[in-house]
Amino acid sequence: MKFFTTVYALLLCYIIAALSFWWISLGKQSVVIFNQEMSTLRQSVDSNSAPVLFAQKASEIGLRKVARGNQYIGEGVTFLVVILIGAAVVYHSFRRSINLSKQQRNFMLSVTHELKSPIAAMKLSMQTMQKHKLDEAKQKQLLGRCVTEADRLNDLCNNILIASQMEGGLYENAPEQIDLSQLLQYCFDAYNARYPNRFVADIADGIHVLGDELLIQLAINNLLENAVKYTLPEEFIKVVLTRNGQKVLLQIIDRGVGIADAEKKKVFEKFYRIGSEETRKAKGTGLGLYLTKMIIQQSKGSILVKDNKPSGCIFEISLPYNV
Repeated sequence: MKFFTTVYALLLCYIIAALSFWWISLGKQSVVIFNQEMSTLRQSVDSNSAPVLFAQKASEIGLRKVARGNQYIGEGVTFLVVILIGAAVVYHSFRRSINLSKQQRNFMLSVTHELKSPIAAMKLSMQTMQKHKLDEAKQKQLLGRCVTEADRLNDLCNNILIASQMEGGLYENAPEQIDLSQLLQYCFDAYNARYPNRFVADIADGIHVLGDELLIQLAINNLLENAVKYTLPEEFIKVVLTRNGQKVLLQIIDRGVGIADAEKKKVFEKFYRIGSEETRKAKGTGLGLYLTKMIIQQSKGSILVKDNKPSGCIFEISLPYNV
């Protein structure tokens, strides 16, 4: 990227220098034309015998010189503006391409790990049950671990599949009236079972919205999973559902490390993850929040992230209330 920036800057400077040389050359040529026209005028009109006519012709020649100068300036400025705009577009496109390539590389690294991790955990649990005679309690614990990892794997596959389908226009949205209170309670119970003593809930009853139930559930699961990743085990994650007039507010409140103001909009971009893939500790693919935003916008809602004082984040979804 540094090499490209250097070459790009040198090429841009060369183009501007060439444009400046062209403008100077045209200016000199305009002076030559002016001198030739004045010389021709002196030969054809005697300034002493016909001073008025000579002055009139000289004035016309001077005006043509000024017009040429204005034309050259206008053309030069236009070319310069077009070149600068084109250069900015090319540079922006290249940087965007480089960033997307880097994000895709990070995605491939992370998704490989994310796919292998639950598979390895399930395989280890099943091999343990196969090789050892375990009591019922231990078997139940290992089976529960297998179910948890299978749920993780299922959520990951759903994120990848649905994101691809929605971007390609292949997913057929099936909006219906959803009891969001009941759906959120279901998601809460599932995650509370997977991560005991990590969640608290304040869910109002009888709140309905219009949307695709599968997509809304996936969006909720993504936010809950995201909160688990960035919150210490001893800190609670709060799930709040309220109604404010014709708006439904769903909040996932964590006590994690928080998100810098400069990152708050970027976290909803495709493949975007804070930090580098080689150094970050939190799991993920960079698709969860991106897909969640797509789902909420498709449901005519909005999502934003706010600071949670003294630490952590509040992911807030706003959806239209549906009677």
